[in-house]
Amino acid sequence: MSTNPLCSFTGLPRFNEIKPEHISPAVDSLLAEGRTLAEQLATASTVPSWQNFVQPMEDFSEKLSRSWGPVGHMNAVVNTPELREAYNDNLAKLTDFYSDLSQDERLYNKYKAIQASSEYASLSPAQKKIIENEVRGFKLGGAELPPAEKARFKEIAEQLSRLGSKFEENILDSTNDFKHMVADAAELTGLPEDALQAAAEAAKADGQTGYLFTLHFPSYMPVMQYCDNRALRETIYRAYATRASEFSKPGEDGKPKWDNTQLIADLLKLKQEEAQLLGFNNYAELSLATKMAESPKQVIEFLDTLAKRAKPYAEKDMAELKAYAAKLGFSDMQAWDVAYVSEKLRQEKYAFSDQEVKQYFPENKVLAGLFKVVETIFGVQVRKVDAPTWHKDASFYEISNKQQQPVAYFYLDLYARNGKRGGAWMDECITRRKTANGIELPVAYLTCNFSAPLGDKPALFTHDEVITLFHEFGHGLHHMLTQVEEYSVSGIKGVEWDAVELPSQFMENFCWEWDVLRHMTAHVDTGEQLPRALFDKMVAAKNFQAGMQTVRQIEFSLFDMRLHSSFDPAGRQTALDVLEQVRDEVAVLRPPAWNRFPNSFSHIFAGGYAAGYYSYKWAEVLSADAYSLFEELGVLSEVAGSRFKDEVLAQGGARPAMESFVAFRGREPSMDALLRHNGMAS
Repeated sequence: MSTNPLCSFTGLPRFNEIKPEHISPAVDSLLAEGRTLAEQLATASTVPSWQNFVQPMEDFSEKLSRSWGPVGHMNAVVNTPELREAYNDNLAKLTDFYSDLSQDERLYNKYKAIQASSEYASLSPAQKKIIENEVRGFKLGGAELPPAEKARFKEIAEQLSRLGSKFEENILDSTNDFKHMVADAAELTGLPEDALQAAAEAAKADGQTGYLFTLHFPSYMPVMQYCDNRALRETIYRAYATRASEFSKPGEDGKPKWDNTQLIADLLKLKQEEAQLLGFNNYAELSLATKMAESPKQVIEFLDTLAKRAKPYAEKDMAELKAYAAKLGFSDMQAWDVAYVSEKLRQEKYAFSDQEVKQYFPENKVLAGLFKVVETIFGVQVRKVDAPTWHKDASFYEISNKQQQPVAYFYLDLYARNGKRGGAWMDECITRRKTANGIELPVAYLTCNFSAPLGDKPALFTHDEVITLFHEFGHGLHHMLTQVEEYSVSGIKGVEWDAVELPSQFMENFCWEWDVLRHMTAHVDTGEQLPRALFDKMVAAKNFQAGMQTVRQIEFSLFDMRLHSSFDPAGRQTALDVLEQVRDEVAVLRPPAWNRFPNSFSHIFAGGYAAGYYSYKWAEVLSADAYSLFEELGVLSEVAGSRFKDEVLAQGGARPAMESFVAFRGREPSMDALLRHNGMAS
């Protein structure tokens, strides 16, 4: 094991050395160690304490995370058949290990004994929170169930883990499989020059002549938004909207190769059974046991309130879009026309296009601008440093304090490619904690799927992509600027799921400030700064179709909450039926009957957001209200930044999120700031 890069627990992961064949030996060795430790602690005759019981458990959790974390990350960003096989084999072993651990009544009783002991009062708030979370975790892990039900609960956990992984793989494979060639540029009028060039380079890399389009977002979105060829838009839209569905191409057995339909039904049945074993009426109640929201009813009332405020604006947006579509000759506007017509309407109303704005956002200026904001308001410095990475496009950075001392690090992997999961995310690499050797510094992964550089030009980002980058960096800051010294509540660990989006959505606000944006722009050809007149048009258009966008998010959130609360997975209704019912209530835009959105909704079926998708809107209330202090004290206020860092980011999961918000803002949150930011204030 001494030569296995996954068994190195000091310093950074050795990404340049990790191979699929390292995974099983490392995991087997660590799980054997973990089972031995758990047995020793469970049978120890000494009175359990933080030092002799909780600390060894914490240390082992961190060690296992240090080994498995890079495996999960590489599986998401440089996926290969060999890596996938090794990942799935070992994911099953880990699920089995954690199921056994969470059901061990002996360990559970020791946590409870510490909670009831005289020592408990002398523990730090972070240590108390860990014990409180562990006691709750054992209950939710099935520790109190009778033996037969424990066995079934463990089976369910293993099946959910396997099915969730398969769900994600089906999306990745069906996305990677699609290719559409266009021979003649005359069929691509309206498509921006850089999108045309990217398609030509993709064709060349595939050994073909012409223009190659895929379902990766940098290829898909320009076609939907700009291409005049309606038939091509329909082809690309149909492929995207039916990924991982019964419309997938057939496998050797004649059945659809990557169909998630049955997986959805199986996942919902298993989650319902899991919840009922634990005494909950439904999975939503189980999910909310660890969140800020108190009940599915409260969440649905929150979403309904927001829907009532937003729907009149959404209907106005839709009426305007349909009228404009008719002017363009689309009397029967279809789903594949919406982005195209919207872009034309925006250009007419506000006299600019996303493509025009994109020319002012080269990667180097955007990163410098992002770092400048963070440096100014949080009193830190960011610089690029060397470290092994998993791909030539990934890079590594150090964050230091005013005394030039490092406080955190992060990896950045910005471009879309085959073998990389879609979307954007932040994940933990190393978590801040205190050890015998001092403070272990946190390290984050920041991953996006933007367009790569073309030719000798830098990568150019749309304003939406700039917002995405700020969003993920907000998650990163939550992980990296924590001051908590105990592993299980450091950074984003232990933070309620519906509050975890607070720092990320908070950071998005800076992308709409002139004093921020002007310093992070330089036209790719002329070097000219973003003109104030163009910025003013962007701000004027900021809430363009905000009503439609809001009800769309509410649609996804209600669909998720109803699936996991009132839907009977054993009944005759399907998930798609539930979605259609939600659309009857809140949607102003209906996709075609063959659209299979649920089949690629990985957030709730594979990404941990089950009965939690509402948290984007829930946390947006928190983030808009938090940002209003910066609007009062100054956009780049160091005073407001210092308070946000100390009361929200530094606290991690060591105290309830509402306490952190109130400590920062001086009061509980209000929906008013969110509605005002979205142009929907009454």
